[in-house]
Amino acid sequence: MYVIEILLKNTAMPMSVQRKTAEEATSVYQQVLEAMKAGNPSLLELTCDRQPEKKIAVATDSIVAAQMYEKSGAAASGKTPGFVAFAGS
Repeated sequence: MYVIEILLKNTAMPMSVQRKTAEEATSVYQQVLEAMKAGNPSLLELTCDRQPEKKIAVATDSIVAAQMYEKSGAAASGKTPGFVAFAGS
């Protein structure tokens, strides 16, 4: 499973959707990048393969970062890839 995360302005937690294949994930990631490059405010709607009922719509001018990664065993250990890492005390 592949995860595409989108970080929005003034939002601490990224939004994410999942795709089953690298090709599908790359396609979604490229769609997000193209929306960011366009510079025209518009709405980007994404769905999730793992949870088909999960849908997100974001204003493209609010996207500040995007990343794609393969979900692996690291997620089970509590260390998932992400934009921000917080150290616990």
